[in-house]
Amino acid sequence: MAVRVVVIGGSFGGLTVASELRRRLSPERAEITLIARDRRFTFVPSLTWVATGERTLDRISFDLAGPLKSQGISFVPAAVTAIDPARKVVAADGVEHPYDFLVVATGHRSANEAVPGLGPGDGPGHSPMSPAEAEELAGAIRTLLVRPGPVVIGAAPGASCLGPAYELAFELDHLLRRRRLRHLVPLSFVTPEPFLGHMGMGGAGRIRQLLEGAFEERDIAYRTSAAITKISDDAVEMGAGAPLPSVLSIVIPPLAGVPVVAATPGLANAKGFVPVEAHFRQAALDGVYAVGVAVALPPADETEVAVNFPKTGHMTEQMAVMAARDIVARLEGREASSSPLSARCVMDMGDRGIYMAVDPVRPPRNRIPRVSEGRRWRLVKLAFERAYLWSAQRGRRPPTAVGW
Repeated sequence: MAVRVVVIGGSFGGLTVASELRRRLSPERAEITLIARDRRFTFVPSLTWVATGERTLDRISFDLAGPLKSQGISFVPAAVTAIDPARKVVAADGVEHPYDFLVVATGHRSANEAVPGLGPGDGPGHSPMSPAEAEELAGAIRTLLVRPGPVVIGAAPGASCLGPAYELAFELDHLLRRRRLRHLVPLSFVTPEPFLGHMGMGGAGRIRQLLEGAFEERDIAYRTSAAITKISDDAVEMGAGAPLPSVLSIVIPPLAGVPVVAATPGLANAKGFVPVEAHFRQAALDGVYAVGVAVALPPADETEVAVNFPKTGHMTEQMAVMAARDIVARLEGREASSSPLSARCVMDMGDRGIYMAVDPVRPPRNRIPRVSEGRRWRLVKLAFERAYLWSAQRGRRPPTAVGW
């Protein structure tokens, strides 16, 4: 009888673990079902380009049904309403899906309510953390180009996804210079990090010096160890220091677990993230794994203002591969290997890019981090986006050696 594997989530973690399992297990050995609320996959790293008008959502997304069908993976486009680890059942839109192994790859819920005034529902602040929010932010940036004024970009206390804030600061600076409006738009960057480039991982090589120099070169003012407390129509307020005037505020919120995961007894911690061991198993529940942003990872260090551990697409892929290999190993009665997470990513700067390679992510590290800046890295980022979407849309494993 074929083993039943249910994967919840259709983004990087869900697609990677499902494809890796199918590559190692034939349809006769495993029935793989992927359940996702959204029918379309979106290449999340390009959402900042949607915000600045360089991309449309259609260009960076595709329907999941075709690629999954080509791999012999069942696709259920539905919202998961309940997880019952005792009965080993997942409920989605009134239908129960039994499992032998469950992989939680649900991603996150943006906790925008942590910052009063951070929209879209209750205030003027903006965030690029979802397709809808990125499109809303694109409209606000178009308005800025017509009615210029001061802009504040940054992250809230407890944020972990800090890269998009840096990218938007550089990309907006570049856009304004191209439109010859930069002299009318003071840019300020506000972060809970103790220094630029901390990124929730304690920094990496010379990234701090590179980012400080780049901000100073571009006349982007910045505040570190800053706790944003409120966003209003004309300012961003902080726990210490004077408010910063702003006609456009872009703030990365802290993340939380999705409601169905947070509500499942014994599955998640108080923030809704799933605690795992080295193979990304949830140790207390038989046959349950978690990968990607859904995983609970402790901070790299103690900081004056909370900064949480980062979770990049490249790290999510590693988690997914290790989880899939562990499931196969358990079926074959052996022990799978595991390794600490490393990180490789490219940060867009509008006219160039920064490449970072960190191994492992959590210090102390086996290798000296590699940090490089240049125009070629923006070209690499553009090429990687195209290669990833082309491969994933055809049910092939995307090339991920560069990282993202």
